[in-house]
Amino acid sequence: MTDRVHSIDAMRIVAVVLVVAIHTDPFQGLGTAGNAVNFAIKTTARFAVPFFFLVSGYFFARKTVDRDPRTYLLRRTVALGSLYAFGLALAAPAFFGGRLATDVATGRPVVRAGAARIAAFLDPIELLYYGTSVSEVLWFLPALLFSLAFVAAFAAIGRPRVGLAVALCLHVVGLLGTSYTMFVDVPFEVRDGLFFGFFYVSLGYAIARHGWNPSRDRSGILLALVACFVVLQIVEFSLLGYPLRGESFGSYVFAPSFGVTTAFLTLSLFLFLLSRPTLGAGTPLPSWGVYAVGIYVTHPVVLAAIRGLRDALAAAGWETVAAAFWHVGGTPSTVAGALGVYLLAHRLRIVEIGGSHFPGVPLLASRRSR
Repeated sequence: MTDRVHSIDAMRIVAVVLVVAIHTDPFQGLGTAGNAVNFAIKTTARFAVPFFFLVSGYFFARKTVDRDPRTYLLRRTVALGSLYAFGLALAAPAFFGGRLATDVATGRPVVRAGAARIAAFLDPIELLYYGTSVSEVLWFLPALLFSLAFVAAFAAIGRPRVGLAVALCLHVVGLLGTSYTMFVDVPFEVRDGLFFGFFYVSLGYAIARHGWNPSRDRSGILLALVACFVVLQIVEFSLLGYPLRGESFGSYVFAPSFGVTTAFLTLSLFLFLLSRPTLGAGTPLPSWGVYAVGIYVTHPVVLAAIRGLRDALAAAGWETVAAAFWHVGGTPSTVAGALGVYLLAHRLRIVEIGGSHFPGVPLLASRRSR
């Protein structure tokens, strides 16, 4: 296998587009058929975030073969921390203003509402661990950081297999607390590094450490497994979202979290990509993969702006135009806008693609070097 896995780099950009599609719900509200299509897209796309966790664990193992994992973890902590800081700096002003306006519109005093919002934004557990105090979407970054820390801890004591077993048990609890709540009530938040990310990062780490590198002649079987698990995941979430809730299929869009089949789908897809490392090498997709995390971090604010434009069009009496704009252009506009914001931030030296994302640090560094 070549040092660069073009197929994985290409899938990064595909995965982040699917993450955006999860949040835009492009076909929701277009009747039963539209809801069904939207559900299928939303369900299939659920592999995207686990994929990013798994990839991170895989390359964490590859980059720490001959070095102390704690050293590499420190580098990743700085990198992820800077990305999170950039995401917060971008999202906090926009979301604070929007939520404050909503509070004031309901009759709450400005000062009291503002103080309450600031306190919520600065809640230490929500801000530093769950990553949801400002934007729910940013949870991925703290979760990945803590997941890498958990894996590094077990690797440092020479027990990565034990770590994977522990992570699997915790992930079962996570599934019970998200998609399978009808069986048990888990009284705490489980969409985090401990109950979710830890498992997928551990799995990626194990794949690299055990040298699971499927040959090209097995790619057909692996691709068939991917297709099989896509179908099974749709079946799983269909049962969870409709018959078990007493609803008819397509009557609304069930918003699934993650299921049992998600792990099998993500694993089979990742192994397929490993079996075809040059897949996509002749296209721009691998080079676009470097922008994936930037699009992820910037898209919440862009999505909020596009939703605001849609609502403004509808309020002005252009409901048909607003609906057409959203269903056809909502997802591509969000992706393009997020990429534009990210590239602009890089051009203005607010962040550096491939380097520090602490807002303003690249600009200060360039001035000091003159």
